[in-house]
Amino acid sequence: MALRRAAAALLVVVAAALLAAPGVTPPGTPVLVAVRDLAPGTALGPADVAVRPVPDELVPAGALAEPAAVAGRQVVGGVRAGEALTDVRLLGPAAAVAAAGVPDAAGVPVRLADAGVAVLLTPGTRVDLVAAGSPADAGATADEVPGEPAVLAAGAVVLAVLPAPERTAGAAPVVVVALPAGLAARVATVSLREEVTVTLR
Repeated sequence: MALRRAAAALLVVVAAALLAAPGVTPPGTPVLVAVRDLAPGTALGPADVAVRPVPDELVPAGALAEPAAVAGRQVVGGVRAGEALTDVRLLGPAAAVAAAGVPDAAGVPVRLADAGVAVLLTPGTRVDLVAAGSPADAGATADEVPGEPAVLAAGAVVLAVLPAPERTAGAAPVVVVALPAGLAARVATVSLREEVTVTLR
């Protein structure tokens, strides 16, 4: 029995030495993880991520492994230190598709007419996007009345709330929402020329 214990202890010491040795890669799949808690909308930099080995059976779908591939990209929602970063945790097509539930979804950035409304929104919130002004100009249907608010898109999912650029004094935060491609194009076009707000669901 004593011999077995001594052998087991020796194996532990040898394994630890191998892991600490230069050039020795720990077992598992290299995965990109957050090294600190990240707030929603954080633009990733070298100090935010690290490559760590994760047991193969625990690697999530869409896991990322290259720090250069995420440099400058914003996270969707909050991320805890040690959490593996996947394609749906970063702003982009994969996150939009996952949120909207349709394969042609896209993320649309919208600057709201009232900056105070943005503080009520968090990733995952469902909203209706509403444009003030002439529905005829916004691609309205025949039963909408010119001059009345027009619902541009119902049930949009908030992906992120990004702070206004520091160089733009008094500007409202940018809200990124996920929508099917057709609605995304409509909202993007209207928001260029009209004020847009949201109603919460």
